Amino acid sequence: MSDVRVTIQRDSEREERVVTTGTTAADLFQGERGVVAARVAGELRDLAYELAEGEVIEPVEITSEDGLNILRHSTAHVMAQAVQELFPEAKLGIGPPIKDGFYYDFDVETPFHPDDLKRIEKKMQEIQKRGQRFARRAVSDEAAREELANEPYKLELIGLKGSAADAAEGASAEVGAGQLTIYDNLDAKSGELCWKDLCRGPHLPSTRAIPAFKLMRSAAAYWRGSEKNKQLQRIYGTAWPTKDELKAHLEFLAEAEKRDHRKLGAELDLFSIPEVLGSGLAVFHPKGGVVRKVMEDYARKRHEESGYEFVNTPHISKQKLFEISGHLPSYADAMFPPVQFEGQDYRLKAMNCPMHNLIFQARGRSYRELPLRLFEFGTVYRYEKSGVVHGLTRARGFTQDDSHIYCAKEQMHEELDSLLTFVLDLLRDYGLSDFYLELSTRDESDKFIGEDDEWAEATETLRQAAEKQGLELVLDPGGAAYYGPKISVQAKDAIGRTWQMSTIQVDFQQPKRFELEYTAADGTKQRPVMIHRALFGSIERFFAVLLEHYAGAFPAWLAPVQATCIPIGDAHVPYLEEFAAEAKAKGLRVEVDSSSDRMQKKIRNAQKAKVPFMILAGDEDMAAGAVSFRYRDGSQENGIPKHEALAKLLDVVERRVQV
Repeated sequence: MSDVRVTIQRDSEREERVVTTGTTAADLFQGERGVVAARVAGELRDLAYELAEGEVIEPVEITSEDGLNILRHSTAHVMAQAVQELFPEAKLGIGPPIKDGFYYDFDVETPFHPDDLKRIEKKMQEIQKRGQRFARRAVSDEAAREELANEPYKLELIGLKGSAADAAEGASAEVGAGQLTIYDNLDAKSGELCWKDLCRGPHLPSTRAIPAFKLMRSAAAYWRGSEKNKQLQRIYGTAWPTKDELKAHLEFLAEAEKRDHRKLGAELDLFSIPEVLGSGLAVFHPKGGVVRKVMEDYARKRHEESGYEFVNTPHISKQKLFEISGHLPSYADAMFPPVQFEGQDYRLKAMNCPMHNLIFQARGRSYRELPLRLFEFGTVYRYEKSGVVHGLTRARGFTQDDSHIYCAKEQMHEELDSLLTFVLDLLRDYGLSDFYLELSTRDESDKFIGEDDEWAEATETLRQAAEKQGLELVLDPGGAAYYGPKISVQAKDAIGRTWQMSTIQVDFQQPKRFELEYTAADGTKQRPVMIHRALFGSIERFFAVLLEHYAGAFPAWLAPVQATCIPIGDAHVPYLEEFAAEAKAKGLRVEVDSSSDRMQKKIRNAQKAKVPFMILAGDEDMAAGAVSFRYRDGSQENGIPKHEALAKLLDVVERRVQV
């Protein structure tokens, strides 16, 4: 036994401590129940890790991001053990932690049934109560292959060790560049082996340290995310530090499910994605078309006021255009395969910027025209894998509100300042207000083109523009486009979910590739700076975000029907039809329910359709030249003169407020 000097690091505080050889991280943090692992020299370690001379050790709390990942990865192992105890023929895939949960892939003969998930969850609870100990041991590649000879997918991962491919679909949680490790689940009393898995770790000390979990669903998933591989069965689950947090998460998911834009789209008759049309390709119904038109019209109006010029470009182009821009091969996987026509390859348009460059290039340009702001509602097509297509938020055909701004380098700072302000103000007009900004930069990858000094200048200019907004700025190393850095506006919706909205990118590369020039004041030819900007990202995706944000109850200015007129009896229909005609003449979207349904059913129908206002009228209203207002929350105002009622509707619509 000898002394070992270590340093405990807690945020900015450091504590020197002398311990003896054989002391573990668990000994160091004894009594601190929230600590589930340690970070040593930047590496996460199990609490069973033995401390060495001079090491700096940081406690990892279960509530931290790393702690949650360890909790969820450990729970994934418990789930895999439960599956193999119940289904001994199941072969193991991978089981990484993901946002708010975990999954594990299995090769089984028959897909899992909901009743199977109940059995698996019950078995997991038994394993959790046993308090099995997670024990790490290093093994050679040869030994790992021998121990896991009956697990073909694990053998494949061993063959990938240290390669770029091992990062695919969570495989890096299993193997890495260093020595392989296996985690044994050992019986708490006898120490006998209960189960084992190839894994880098770290893990919780024991299964009893898993406080709360629940299995959510199962789905098919291709091995390592490739459609060329076998389809496995994936089970998703979630795990949390406390039962209260699990309950809150499940309540959040229930609320999110009620707001699911695909469900609301069908219930409110807004859009559909017909199977015969194709996955990721939506059609908007008349009511959805109204919402979309209002969104586009308002955006168009604001752009016109800000000096944008509107352009249109085709949906298909010779492949050569995307070779010039650099999108091939950078985005080849996201583009539909080429179509051969007249001996040449054509591509469906996946991005609008190359065509906007052709518009700039069509004639000589003067410095007096700059900044030139081109804007298009341009429909593009992306080849998204079937596993990631999701309603309107991840589609294969969508319309971008795409702008490309060409300016002189000396105009770049001012243009970015005004552009970011314009973007944030317009998003606020649609009802989003909780933002932070993300600055995506290049890393050492070879996917980026251009000179280092160009990237440095573009990145610094974007950073300065972002900081002027006074919002939180989060860095995203490696997330830039191949041609330049970008700022992304991240917006939180009504239930706290974050959505990426607008993006602004500074591009010095495409103007060079297209040889774009303008004549400067001194008569010399200069290269413009190109700024890419999508405000909504796509109309479809923004439509879905707003639909979920408002839970289908759009503010009156966006609602497909702003008011439904409900007569008390048939005799009151003509009176309300006259009111509706006056409202329509003022540009309001007002309908009269003259069906044979009883009044209470008409009210329920309007409530289900989430109409902002119901306008009721009976004998007393007609006699007084008035109507009654009924609101979404069930409250009512009676005896409002018709002209005041119309003025009230107009005011709410024009001020774009939620009621």
